[in-house]
Amino acid sequence: MIYSYVLASASSRRRDILVNLGINFEQIASDVDESVPAGTDPAEAAVELAKTKAQAVLEKRPDSCVIGADTIVVVDGEVLGKPKDEGDAYRMLKMLSGRTHTVMTGVCVLYNHQERSFVQKTEVKFYDLTEEQIDRYILSGEPLDKAGAYGIQGLGCVLVESINGDYFNVVGLPVARLHRELESLDQ
Repeated sequence: MIYSYVLASASSRRRDILVNLGINFEQIASDVDESVPAGTDPAEAAVELAKTKAQAVLEKRPDSCVIGADTIVVVDGEVLGKPKDEGDAYRMLKMLSGRTHTVMTGVCVLYNHQERSFVQKTEVKFYDLTEEQIDRYILSGEPLDKAGAYGIQGLGCVLVESINGDYFNVVGLPVARLHRELESLDQ
């Protein structure tokens, strides 16, 4: 039985998802470089970043089960991370307006010399957005710390016309798949 879980993330959204799952855990930010080399496959990048985060925290808590995750938004092959500023958020939201994009969350679980890594993909379609709607959303401050410049679990929910896939993946942690991976560990 695993006695100690650690979430290798500063995300309050990921924390809330694990709390709802009923897992007792410690949360430690990984503080790793999250830049992705140009030309890297987005799915591979998400998994590698999740693994890098988990490994950094495992060094601090070697007897724990460490969960790392990284969420990216991809449209037209371009990876949209967290916006640098309001102008960048505007660019991203304008790019997503009226279109379907893919949200990918890479997850890595490290425990007792075992690794479980995967990427979960969800298709998200935005409504057509007016400049006023984009500006109003940016003024809320919500898009500035989220991949793709929106949070489906907050005010950003009004931007989304539909999703195909796991809602929690879009929030930042595909919890159903994670739960199955945790159950598969040799304990």
